[in-house]
Formats: sequence, structure tokens, C-alpha cells
Amino acid sequence: MPLWKDGKLGLPVREAVKLFPELEGYIDERGRLDLSNRKARILYNKAIAKALFGLEIKYHSRGLVTPPISRYLFLKTFLKGGERVLEIGTGHTAMMALMADKLFNCEVTATELDDEFFEYARRNIERNLAKVRLIKSNGGIIRGVVPEDERFDVIFSAPPYYERPTKGVLTEREGVGGGKYGEAFSVRLIEEARYYLRPGGRVALFLPDKEPLIRAISKRGSELGYSVRDVKFKVGTRWRHSLVLNKA
Repeated sequence: MPLWKDGKLGLPVREAVKLFPELEGYIDERGRLDLSNRKARILYNKAIAKALFGLEIKYHSRGLVTPPISRYLFLKTFLKGGERVLEIGTGHTAMMALMADKLFNCEVTATELDDEFFEYARRNIERNLAKVRLIKSNGGIIRGVVPEDERFDVIFSAPPYYERPTKGVLTEREGVGGGKYGEAFSVRLIEEARYYLRPGGRVALFLPDKEPLIRAISKRGSELGYSVRDVKFKVGTRWRHSLVLNKA
């Protein structure tokens, strides 16, 4: 498990500055990093990806600034290592696909819808010499995107979960999950996933701390015959959920 020298999963700001000296300009007199600044967040997360996980990541100018630690903690909740996995919507960083390949020794397939994000993901995969197979989505989730004869041990995603478009947080394609609580995309994903999972396979969803959203997805999962496990974990000051649905 990647650890910093104090035994905790993280990276002191001063160590990040050694990797990216430009960060110095975003530190106040008390040594705190201005994480409200997008450029500072990008540089700091690039430093974490490099120092803790050995990944070289380039971020798109309008994409989500994916925090590496939260994604790693999410993957730890359901990956044992060596599985055949499918990620739905890898985004411009391809962060979790790269971690699944490099840190968990998985056979990874990943999809992405956005043209520019697909190209960024492809380049991130190449610069890290990863063995990730990247598939361009046509607007579908799994059906019609992934060949019908393929089966996976794990299908995972950080799905869109907003009920309506947000301002300045995510693009609409990234952010809007639809439905009353933003659950529609996730529900469709777990419905389609049943066909593509091997016996005993599982779906894992990276979700915010939104009880109605989690409850709605869990309810549909139970109706579909999954056994549902909600793993709550903390990243910094925020709680996140790994909703793991196991196929009987």
C-alpha cells in the first residue's frame, strides 16, 4: 500500500513543492495551500499521483480535478487484485483505470464518451505505459459499447449523480445522472451490468454522501437480485461511499 513516511496516506505540501515548485506561489504565510485555486489543486494532485502512486497525470483544462487518494481508497474496497475489470467513464485522467492496472494488476478495459477527454485519457495511459484498453463510448453505458461476448469480474464507475446541471463543478455530461435523486444513470448501469458480469461478479459505484441517492440505487440493486454493501470512507473532511453490488 502506498504510504507517506509518517505512515499515513497523504503528501505534505512542502514535499509537493519539491516536485512542482510552481506550488510555492499558492502557499500563504501559514504554509497552507490555496485549494480554492484550480491550478493549485491540479499541481497538488499531480504531485500526489506521482509521489504516492508513481503516476504521471495530465489534467484537462475543463475536466474534474480528480483526487488520487479518494480514488485509491475506493478501489481498495472491492478489488483484490488480478481481476478482469471494466470502468465506465474513465474521464480525462484515466486515474482509476491506471491504478487498477498498475497497483492492482488487473486486466482493464475503460470507456469514455467525451472526445477531448478520450484523447487525454489515451495520452495518460500511454505516458504511464499502462495496458489499459480504452473504448470510445457512443452515448451508451455498457450495452452497445462493450462487445456482447465479454464478461468481467468487476464493473466500476464514478457515475454522474446530480439531478440537474451544476454551475462550474462538472460538465453536464459528467455531472447529471438524472432521476429524482440523480440515480438514473447508476440504475441503468447496474441493470446492464448483470449481463456482462461473470458469476459472483460485482459492480462498485463511487458516490457522494447523499442518502436518498444511495437508497434509490440500493433498492433497485436488491430488486435485481444483487446483494448490496455500502462502504463509507472518509477522505480529508469529506465522506464518500463505495456501493458494492454482488451478483448472485
